[in-house]
Amino acid sequence: MASKGKDERLLILCVDRDGDIGAKTEEKTPILNRKENLDAAVSLALKDPEEPDANAMFEAVRVYDQLTKQKQPHENFQIATISGSQLLGVEADRKLVRELNEVLEAFPANSVILVTDGYSDEAVLPLVESRVPVTSVRRIIVKHSKSIEETAALFGKYLKMLTNNPRYSRIALGIPGLLLIILVAMYLGAGALWIYYTWIAFLIVLGTTLLVKGFGIDKATIHLIQWIKEYEPPPLPVQIAGFTVAAGIIAAAVGVFLGTNEAAVYYSSLSIPPVNLGEWASLLPRLTGEFIEQGVYLIVIGVCVALSGRTIRWYFERDIRLLRTLVIIVVIAWSSQIFNQVSKILITPTVGWAELVFTIFIGILLAIATSLVALVINIKYGGFFKKRKTKVEEFEQS
Repeated sequence: MASKGKDERLLILCVDRDGDIGAKTEEKTPILNRKENLDAAVSLALKDPEEPDANAMFEAVRVYDQLTKQKQPHENFQIATISGSQLLGVEADRKLVRELNEVLEAFPANSVILVTDGYSDEAVLPLVESRVPVTSVRRIIVKHSKSIEETAALFGKYLKMLTNNPRYSRIALGIPGLLLIILVAMYLGAGALWIYYTWIAFLIVLGTTLLVKGFGIDKATIHLIQWIKEYEPPPLPVQIAGFTVAAGIIAAAVGVFLGTNEAAVYYSSLSIPPVNLGEWASLLPRLTGEFIEQGVYLIVIGVCVALSGRTIRWYFERDIRLLRTLVIIVVIAWSSQIFNQVSKILITPTVGWAELVFTIFIGILLAIATSLVALVINIKYGGFFKKRKTKVEEFEQS
């Protein structure tokens, strides 16, 4: 019991985990306030008088009215209904948490009375308790008579659910209906072999259904469609970086293909292919040289293109990693000359190594010079760059 010096903010929360409110009515959740909850409960009961969630909503309103009659000056009450998803599982829980957070932002409760239909307490209770203490749980379970008439009525209710609820009718009615159509088509078109072909068609349909349901392909497809509908493109610098990475990978892949093809052409031109390990060891440097000579330039270009997108992103985000990436691009670009000299030596060992040493020496000087330039830029324009923890989330044109 809260003391009189401290306000108690109690939330009467009704939870519809399987999303029947949104599926059977046009009500949007979360639903706040007594009038809105009562109207939604009436609307749901009119759509489906046997819906347990409607009874749970009425119970939430009843509990709210009882507490309001006994209200103390330091007490504040609010009633709300949140809804999950017909997909159940993780999707339903994520939607419940999202709507619960919306309710708690509008009414920051310090305790909750949870009202459910009794079938989802184990999944819902931990989600609510992780955000606000639950002081009481009301489970509304519809009672059924054990008489034959009530049993028949209950059977009819579930049979109606199989025919009207899309979640169950696809399997209970759709698959048998498809099999019957195949049976008739095979009978009309295959003549004496219709039984043989019908069994094949049956097994194909049954196997496909088991595969789709077993691996959750149907749910994955629904999630993919929902992701496509809700997808929002990232900021422009991130898009540029992603495009350049894709373009760089393509260029590097083409370079690998050309290098491999050149090595394969040389191998096929040999009059006597290698047959033992020693012959392969003597041939390997030449094959490596052919690969490098033909593919190194496109591979290096691909890597530089991929990194250039990062530099553009770092520039817009004012990230100090821009300077480091520029130095890396220069070094990698010059490395193509070093690899070119290496390929000449591997192809023709008598060509000498003086040019290779000179190229490496120039590369070292170029790396030092580029690093010094980056250091000077960092000292002179250090105020332009932000700290690593701060990122520019949106690109604004000047």
